Amino acid sequence: MQKSTRPANPGDNRKWFLVDAKDQVLGRLAVVVANKLRAKDTPAYDPSVDAGAFVVVINAAQVKLTGKKEEQKEYQRYSGWRDGLKRFSAARMRELHPERMILEAVWGMLPKNNIARKMMTRVKVFNGAEHTHAAQKPVEIKL
Repeated sequence: MQKSTRPANPGDNRKWFLVDAKDQVLGRLAVVVANKLRAKDTPAYDPSVDAGAFVVVINAAQVKLTGKKEEQKEYQRYSGWRDGLKRFSAARMRELHPERMILEAVWGMLPKNNIARKMMTRVKVFNGAEHTHAAQKPVEIKL
């Protein structure tokens, strides 16, 4: 009899991981977070099943951008109204909402579907070193 890999079940004992973004490159950090959310590092990976983990990211304000991205990279937001397009440099975004830099980078790494929207609810980003999920005992990931 041939053994096979057990299929993934949605929400099957999800794990918690902690990632420190201090002095980490934004894109490389986003890849690690997206892979944990999609459970691509597990043997039972199935793209149609949401079996990923929770990821807590701390020190979001201290994430690194390479090259001249701090001045040249632009984030944009649209209100839906005429002339409602707002553009921000990465430096301005870091001042206003540094956690959004990580959330938008992770969102760009996920497929654009209903499962990805549910996955994004499991990313918890904090600007400082303190977080509110210590009771879940997240396992720290070294990058």
